Amino acid sequence: MAEGGTLITLDYEVFGKVQGVFFRKYTQKAGARLGLVGWVRNTATGTVQGQLQGPIASVREMQEWLQNTGSPKSVIKEAQFHNEKTIQRLEFSSFQISK
Repeated sequence: MAEGGTLITLDYEVFGKVQGVFFRKYTQKAGARLGLVGWVRNTATGTVQGQLQGPIASVREMQEWLQNTGSPKSVIKEAQFHNEKTIQRLEFSSFQISK
């Protein structure tokens, strides 16, 4: 997947109108389209959070998507990213929606 490329992982949380607007499903599709693995879930506080893993360029593209695009009916106020680090191999086999 990342032949010759650096793999990274990071955690994210997205704030705004991101629940009840298919945000998790669109996030899963966008991540898979970019060749990323990880997960996404709703939180009890009305945000969406998750983890991304993959080639650095694809992760950066997904960060941009999470900050500015989202699902068609979402209203993103802010996206925060934490715990970024380089990894040797992917820890997930796909991009999952967690309950």
